[in-house]
Amino acid sequence: MGLRMVLKIPGRRYPQRDDPAVSLLHPAFLPGCHVMNARLQSIADQPLSNPLLDAAALKGSAVNVIEIEARAIAALRSRIDDNFLRACQLMFDCPGRVVVSGMGKSGHIARKIAATLASTGTPAFFVHPGEASHGDLGMITHKDVVLALSNSGETDELLTILPVIKRQGIPLLAMTGNPASSLAAMSDVHLDVSVPAEACPLNLAPTASTTAALVMGDALAIALLEARGFTDEDFARSHPAGSLGRRLLLHIADVMHAGEAVPRIGAKASLSEALMEMTRKGLGMTAIVDDAGGLLGVFTDGDLRRAVDNQTIDLRTTPVTALMTAQPKTIGADKLAVEAARLMEAHKIHALLVVNADNRVVGALNIHDLLRARVV
Repeated sequence: MGLRMVLKIPGRRYPQRDDPAVSLLHPAFLPGCHVMNARLQSIADQPLSNPLLDAAALKGSAVNVIEIEARAIAALRSRIDDNFLRACQLMFDCPGRVVVSGMGKSGHIARKIAATLASTGTPAFFVHPGEASHGDLGMITHKDVVLALSNSGETDELLTILPVIKRQGIPLLAMTGNPASSLAAMSDVHLDVSVPAEACPLNLAPTASTTAALVMGDALAIALLEARGFTDEDFARSHPAGSLGRRLLLHIADVMHAGEAVPRIGAKASLSEALMEMTRKGLGMTAIVDDAGGLLGVFTDGDLRRAVDNQTIDLRTTPVTALMTAQPKTIGADKLAVEAARLMEAHKIHALLVVNADNRVVGALNIHDLLRARVV
């Protein structure tokens, strides 16, 4: 058995290994963390207090950055030219995928452009140029189009793989800040995203240049989206887990209560029977149906409160049909769940009955069902 030396600081408590409280986040392992958190919280709750920070200078710097980058974006308007149109055509007609590549900050922008293209109807993915020269070039086929990003146009990792791409006859689009660069010269289509200056006062950190490249990428993606007739439902299909996907893909049939879970009573039922059915099913309402299951009306918690407030109504003898709401708002099972939310909001109601083409009750749902499905 090996020996292990442990240096312990006198006065500090060390939990045992089998102590259930042992955790990397346990205060014993993070000395001073509560003090630090309290100090940072006090800073967040107070006006600027550090003597090295000047409020006017900070605001002025921020405004200057925004103005520089806004001018860089505005300069792109004049560069939406024939090169832009050729780039759109190559990407639109591409039988494979648009392969986007770049190093460093340009690589981060390339990843975002690839993600935007892929989610708006243009199949695309990102390839790291460094990894490409070590095997990932195999991910690129002759059916693809390559979009390469480099502000200088002289990125070694990109220039290393371009001859292989060109030999395969793969169309090459380049997005650079230097139209006279090697990358621009080797490309089939060059998109000029040059900027007069970076927002960085040292003119070193990529700021305005990356913003310009990102906006040009968005311009390509949205132009292609509109050319393809891409719809919100198409968008939702590539975002099934997002809020938009749930709103555009989830139907009433997916969230409604059906079968025995649907509250319903006959036309001859008493008020007490209606209340018992509402209590059993827990939707705050019950449908009143005829012998064939056709909808006659609905009795809700609101109807009950109004009946209780009306001194002329004998709750023990009055039939539920006299208190129900006839011709209530309903919805079809094939409708989108978000339409139920809009209907409830428009008519200030909290539940809906679901009917088929023959006006027979096939389901029911309330606002809580929509909340659980995260439609609202």
